[in-house]
Amino acid sequence: MQNAKDTFYEVLRNRIAALNPGRTTVVRGITRPAILVEENELPTEFHLPDCFRVRWLQMSADANGCMPLMMLPCAIEYETPGTSANGGMDRGRTLAALDGELLAVLNQWPQSAQKNNYTPLSNGQPAAPMAANIWWGEPAFGAIEVKQDRLARTVTVVVMSYQEAGEL
Repeated sequence: MQNAKDTFYEVLRNRIAALNPGRTTVVRGITRPAILVEENELPTEFHLPDCFRVRWLQMSADANGCMPLMMLPCAIEYETPGTSANGGMDRGRTLAALDGELLAVLNQWPQSAQKNNYTPLSNGQPAAPMAANIWWGEPAFGAIEVKQDRLARTVTVVVMSYQEAGEL
């Protein structure tokens, strides 16, 4: 279900970039929208501040239909120290801004997208549209966590898609 994961990431990345072009981060010297998928990055103990981190959880399947319905829960984690201009004393407001942005991109219509195969990108070709769509449920916001000088939150959302023939 790598195609569903990649498509969900692309949708979130593009929506975050459109909603708040200033929400960027630098990863390995490249400035990009402040969202990353943990399994696609080098392992690190350091969490980039003010950046959404997608972590995929245990996948499940419902094989009762003509095509298996795959359910891919993910945790979207983020944390903030607040702004340096305010000495970090605005970290609650900064976390609320991150909450609002994530809620806006997850609830933006449509809450679905055509699933794409991004493998051709490695050969300089465009992503290939697939027959199925992805869609996702309502986000569940976890409690605020205090991590030394940062406030953090984890939001879970379930991404769903039908598994197509030959798809891993």
